[in-house]
Amino acid sequence: MRLLLVEDDDHVAAALSAVLARHGFDVVHARSGEEALQALLPAETPPFGVVLLDLGLPDQDGYEVCGKIRKRGSIPVIMVTARSDVRSRIHGLNLGADDYVVKPYDTGELIARIHAVIRRPTPGGAVAPGDSELRLGPVHIELPTRQVSVDGSVVQLTRKEFDLLALLAQRPGVVFRREQIISEVWRTSWEGTGRTLEVHVASLRSKLHMPALIETVRGVGYRLVAPAA
Repeated sequence: MRLLLVEDDDHVAAALSAVLARHGFDVVHARSGEEALQALLPAETPPFGVVLLDLGLPDQDGYEVCGKIRKRGSIPVIMVTARSDVRSRIHGLNLGADDYVVKPYDTGELIARIHAVIRRPTPGGAVAPGDSELRLGPVHIELPTRQVSVDGSVVQLTRKEFDLLALLAQRPGVVFRREQIISEVWRTSWEGTGRTLEVHVASLRSKLHMPALIETVRGVGYRLVAPAA
């Protein structure tokens, strides 16, 4: 699989490229946002399967680059940055990033996250088989088109945000264990994904403007609290 590494530090990029190559990735290195966007233009070469995007780029902010990438298509984007606060993570996810890795990181963790985001959801994985839509008060979830609206207004969600919401919405009021959610949405049992789950829940609450929609059950997991119609 071809992987686009967007990193302005040549030493970091060289070390990471060597690790990724040992795991079977064909790495292309871009040193700036403009180089990254040019590399993603349609060409005869095989398309990239994932983008590793550093936020501290010399020509433009990585958030801006992520927004431009997302407007062009649905290629998975993993932000890699030293910005560790939750607000920065939520902002990145709102722009369409599929995951957010904080420096310094373990390379095994990074590889696991890459494999998690490139696993495309399969029919019946995170949505209820046989159903075409779910209605929960003002929230309308269309499963075939993967579209969510609140009071008729469409809400733009990332793939993982949609899968998470659809999973919880199948059984309102039922508590889903964290391990179950991670297994069904991220297709992995890797414990480190738990922090990513928390960030996705926070992002959903923010995007839907319904902080009480997803309730945290301390020490267990999450459940969806169906709002009044």
